[in-house]
Amino acid sequence: MLYRRLYPSDMFADFDRLQREVQGLFDHAPSIRGLGRGGYPALNVGSTPTSVEVYAFAPGMDPAAIDVNLDRGVLTISGERKPRASGDEKTTVHMDERFSGPFRRVVNLPEDIDPNAVDADYRDGVLHVSIARRAATQPRRIEVR
Repeated sequence: MLYRRLYPSDMFADFDRLQREVQGLFDHAPSIRGLGRGGYPALNVGSTPTSVEVYAFAPGMDPAAIDVNLDRGVLTISGERKPRASGDEKTTVHMDERFSGPFRRVVNLPEDIDPNAVDADYRDGVLHVSIARRAATQPRRIEVR
């Protein structure tokens, strides 16, 4: 009973909440799908022997509103997703989970990419960026005579 007079009753609840929040920052256990950060647009990055493939999932975007830049081995995908119009002025929105606003995603690329051989294509809500690897760095078979 003495501690109730010394400390407010909700102080321990606040400490417990704070501890859960801090612990949540460190509880990101990697899985087979990697470490999700929740950024927009969601990215898949992979490589083949001849290229690096980046897929950005951005449905409902105008391709002209997406900027793709490659500078010194860093690929940047940025733009702005406009908010969806509610249509009627009298409509009250109770839940809106669709992301809107500016976005920027950055991907560090390997050193063997060819910055002059980049292709970007947006189709069905998926931006596909393909960056070729330099021919000099690709393995090749040498015939012995």
